[in-house]
Amino acid sequence: MKNATWDSYQLFLDVARGGGLTGAASSSGLSPATIGRRMLELESRIGRLLFQRSQTGYVLTGDGQELFDQLLEMEAAARKIESWQRDAQGAAIVRIAAGTWVGWLLSQNMPSICSERDGFRIDLHLAERRASLAHRESDIGIRAFEPEEINLAAVKTGDVAYAAYQARNMRFAGPRRWIAVTEEDAISAYLRWPHQNQREAIAVTVNRPRSLYDLVLAGAGIAVLPCFVGDLEPRLERVGEEVASLRHGQWIIMNDADRHRREIRTVVDRMTRLLKSHADLFAGNRPTYV
Repeated sequence: MKNATWDSYQLFLDVARGGGLTGAASSSGLSPATIGRRMLELESRIGRLLFQRSQTGYVLTGDGQELFDQLLEMEAAARKIESWQRDAQGAAIVRIAAGTWVGWLLSQNMPSICSERDGFRIDLHLAERRASLAHRESDIGIRAFEPEEINLAAVKTGDVAYAAYQARNMRFAGPRRWIAVTEEDAISAYLRWPHQNQREAIAVTVNRPRSLYDLVLAGAGIAVLPCFVGDLEPRLERVGEEVASLRHGQWIIMNDADRHRREIRTVVDRMTRLLKSHADLFAGNRPTYV
């Protein structure tokens, strides 16, 4: 029987990191059906069950976790070689892992993070799952809690608050309609909140958090958003007060061994300034026009 190819292993990593076929589809560009078939083929080739499959997603088995750990080491070694090659070519890449909304803010302010005068470029990876730097999948990440790993350094940038929002001056003729991310994609606490507190009132579901913003603006209903997103949009208004149970801290994290590299230190310093300059908005302190 033929050995599995490296692209099959990379696809396996996508499924493991994404917790299922949907997450892997967004990162790989393949359809969930194709990915599911490829994972069955991989299990057949190596003769081991790698996933426990259910309606809520894919969970690694013991053999799957062992393979995942080994592949992370291989991936880290490959990234070191890539970095070495890029350094020789003078084109360093800084990989940033961020959630949907911090990524949205970074994208709007990218010229303050990386400009044409810099000798590096940015690889921005957006996902709701926790940023992992242990095996150098990324150089810089954003987390909602202080890292416990001893090999990671962190800078706290403040707190993040959340509230429910609707289109300004919108009035419902009947019961209020809520918008939510599908349960299988509701990884973060704020995405799970509508399912836990407004389940019967959910009228629209989507698979990407970014669509919540567009649907609320369109008047499709109410959604929970970070305050720094909702309060910055004058066409939206809060429904009630801050959802206090969702408030959390925010940290910029980096690998301790790499944080003194010039390009990483530069990007971390610029990101820190940007996020701290928005600290009041992140914390739910509304701008003057609200």
